[in-house]
Amino acid sequence: MTLSPARVPATAVRRLTRTLYGYAFLDDFVLLYPVYALLFADTGMSLWQISSLFALWSITGVVLEVPSGALADAVSRRLLLWVGPLFNAVGFTLWVLAPAYWSFALGFVLWGVGGALCSGSLEALAYDELERLGAAGRYARVMGRVRAARLAATMASIGLAGPVFALGGYPMVGAASVLACALAAAAATRLPEHRAGRESGGDGWWVTLRGGLGEARGNRSVRGALLLIPAVAAVWGALDEYTPLLVRDTGVAEATVPYLILLVWTLVTAASLLTGPAERLGGTGTAWLLAGSALAMAVGAAVRTPAGIALVGLAFGGFQLAEVLADVRLQHRIDDARRATLTSVASLGTELLTVVTFAAYALLGARVAHSTVFVILAVPYLVTALVLGGLPGSRRNESPPKPPRAQ
Repeated sequence: MTLSPARVPATAVRRLTRTLYGYAFLDDFVLLYPVYALLFADTGMSLWQISSLFALWSITGVVLEVPSGALADAVSRRLLLWVGPLFNAVGFTLWVLAPAYWSFALGFVLWGVGGALCSGSLEALAYDELERLGAAGRYARVMGRVRAARLAATMASIGLAGPVFALGGYPMVGAASVLACALAAAAATRLPEHRAGRESGGDGWWVTLRGGLGEARGNRSVRGALLLIPAVAAVWGALDEYTPLLVRDTGVAEATVPYLILLVWTLVTAASLLTGPAERLGGTGTAWLLAGSALAMAVGAAVRTPAGIALVGLAFGGFQLAEVLADVRLQHRIDDARRATLTSVASLGTELLTVVTFAAYALLGARVAHSTVFVILAVPYLVTALVLGGLPGSRRNESPPKPPRAQ
């Protein structure tokens, strides 16, 4: 039987999206996530040493974020997506085989390299392949499910880390993490990639980087979309690290804290699945989403009750949804040849603003309660909502995706 032209792309889209979801899940299914801080402490690391490791991790990502995006535009994005998890696997292996400060530091550098190689590459590959299949309009829904898969993997790793640790300690948890990285790399090799000019070497890494940065400087629409992503993603991404402290301040038992954290991330995961319908919100709708989420976070934190934590979870879900919509806004505006470069520029902005948020939290948290800090840090979202709602053209939906290229 001969397949109709419409059915062939549908089959290809399903194959692409299933591979993306599987890759995303495996990439974040790392059982070391909830216990690596304990590993450092049990090895005898002091608090300042542990903090320096986290700082080294962040610095590695900041330094490599944009260059790795340019590299992804100059070479195969699929190549970087399967090489990245292997860097992570080597770092995790070092941690459990030779636990010491030098191995932890090297492991974080490798993890930073792996993360930088994949950051921007996945979004760029997904958009280009969907566009090639005439399905660029599905990008928001697909990336929302990719993020949901990552969140589901994180929650699963939290749930399984305890039993696996009880069976075999850090070596078994580490081995499971390395296996997940290897499977993620294998899944990446199954991703399709059809990029004209890539086989002949493209424009080269440095030319691609300069071109991407030039587009960011010279195109007001692109520049606005680039700035929106860190404005949406950074603050709530930093506040996530302090949510357990906020939960504990509600007066619940220590044993209840993980369950409320799980509730928060369940709501965030559910929000990630709504990105397809939410894409119709447009600029004004996204502004209202940000404003409503900011108010929910402020009220939820201020009441200091378990019900309030549920409101914080709803707020985080709204921010997650707005973050995906901001990414969609950017992808619709940038050129295919510099897609990974500019996506990495947005990620760099998010990393830098996240560090600023950490510093602000440390300064505020030394003087007021965690709930008060959450309320104060809801204000930037209200400002972003006001700016976004007042932009020209914000009252209408975003422009439709570019028509698919001839195959």
